[in-house]
Amino acid sequence: MSNIFIIGATGGVGSRLGPMLISAGHKVTGLHRKLEQADRLREAGIQPCHGDIMEMTANDLTNASQGHDVIVFSAGAAGSGLDRTSAIDGNGPIKAIEAAKANGIPRLYLVSVFMDALRDQPRKEGFEHYMKSKRQADNALVASDLKWVILRPGTLVSEDGNGLVNANRAIPYGKVARGNVAATLAVLIDTPDIYREIIELTDGNTPVRDAVGSLLR
Repeated sequence: MSNIFIIGATGGVGSRLGPMLISAGHKVTGLHRKLEQADRLREAGIQPCHGDIMEMTANDLTNASQGHDVIVFSAGAAGSGLDRTSAIDGNGPIKAIEAAKANGIPRLYLVSVFMDALRDQPRKEGFEHYMKSKRQADNALVASDLKWVILRPGTLVSEDGNGLVNANRAIPYGKVARGNVAATLAVLIDTPDIYREIIELTDGNTPVRDAVGSLLR
């Protein structure tokens, strides 16, 4: 079993992923920004780690993630402003990459964005900046020598999902429940032979485990 460090452990995906990983027998540490979130993480069996990814340096994150063998980055600014988007969606994964390298953590899973998202709608500065920041983070991870996986979900909806997805290297754009994203991440983490892959994800008709299994080369 793995010792997993989740950045974004209290978000819509991370808060579902942590308990899934605990149930699978993993040890999980969750980074949280608000002090009051620590008790909720402990109740789920997750070791809380207090820190704000916006303010933390790469060295801070290196210290926090020592002793782990997997990092998951599922944090996001959620449209809360250009500066926050740059700090969280853009620079956050780069700090995680540096921490993984410094600690010899081989595996990093990044929740990115489906690059077809809202391409049929009028361009808005905030969203275009978000897309650019996500792309830059993806580029940095692909350029690393880590055993990375980039998961690109479609438009996120706040449901647990039914465990049925469409996952592949290129698929039609659509929506996906946050719970289905978390479930897919959990199975990917338990399938370490899948790495250096960019995977697109929407709700679909295939059980998560089967969908992930079909990606094995």
